Amino acid sequence: METVQISFTIIVMLVLLALAFDFMNGFHDAANSIATVVSTGVLKPQTAVVFAAVFNFVAYFLFPLKVAATIGKGTIDPGIVDHYVIFGALCGAISWNFITWYFGIPSSSSHALIGGLVGAGMAKAGSGAVIGSGLIKIVAFILLSPALGFLFGSLLMVAVGWIFFRISPSRVDKYFRRLQLVSAALYSLGHGGNDAQKTAGIIWMLLIAATIANPQVMPHWMQAHPDHLPSWIVVTCYITIGLGTMFGGWRIVKTMGQKITKLKPVGGFCAETGGAMTLFMATAMGVPVSTTHTITGAIVGVGATNKLSAVRWGIAGGIVWAWVLTIPASALIAAISWWVGTLIM
Repeated sequence: METVQISFTIIVMLVLLALAFDFMNGFHDAANSIATVVSTGVLKPQTAVVFAAVFNFVAYFLFPLKVAATIGKGTIDPGIVDHYVIFGALCGAISWNFITWYFGIPSSSSHALIGGLVGAGMAKAGSGAVIGSGLIKIVAFILLSPALGFLFGSLLMVAVGWIFFRISPSRVDKYFRRLQLVSAALYSLGHGGNDAQKTAGIIWMLLIAATIANPQVMPHWMQAHPDHLPSWIVVTCYITIGLGTMFGGWRIVKTMGQKITKLKPVGGFCAETGGAMTLFMATAMGVPVSTTHTITGAIVGVGATNKLSAVRWGIAGGIVWAWVLTIPASALIAAISWWVGTLIM
């Protein structure tokens, strides 16, 4: 680990910048948690965001911190991390999130952060900064998470069709309007459990670097070590992502909830439950996946069980292009931001 002196003011500013990313993550990805429950009319938008935010925070009590460990120690070499790298990574991730939010594109906050770390790390230390095994696992789940969401969503839709085929559509709709509250809660738990830990991981990286570089300026409660993630970081990140969700990104809700395919409560239930199953699995494995990719795959899977033409493949294809571009675009912005950071910080 390099021992570059970092002032306490810069440390605090970067922690606040990381929390700004966390807030924007919740804001940007609110659609993932609530789009289906809003678009099917089960909850009003204002109620849905509060509902999702509460379960984002409850996730703190349920999930181990494996995702935070992957971000903190399994993406780029911790030995090259300093305040310039963290600054570049966060600027890259926040910038790409803002661009995609502005145009209503449901891209991945998770992969924007990964791209930011890779771009800033490579700008400083070249390709050797990247931990290949960790990055391969993350990139693999760019394909696996929507595929699993598609699989679980479509299988659940088929299973529900067989189980309820003798029951009138109006009664089925009544049942699943209630059950969709359960599925939305599960998906919000998965969202909070996976996404809040990513910001916790990057703050952990920063505080480890600062503690090693100049422990004399670090209050005891802010000091961090590779084998210990202070609980205040995690709690703060969960609260912040919940607040971001409460302020929700309505531009993306419309794309996710209705433009890809038309959903009824039964379809919303299957999409959210299939997505939640994928997120729970990934979080247990410590893989930082995209909630956007996951729920999109699940929605497409639900739509495709009715008929392939029920899915607006042009909209879905545009979303896939955003997925492809997220890591390289955020990496490029991060590399430029790292260079700017070395000049101004």
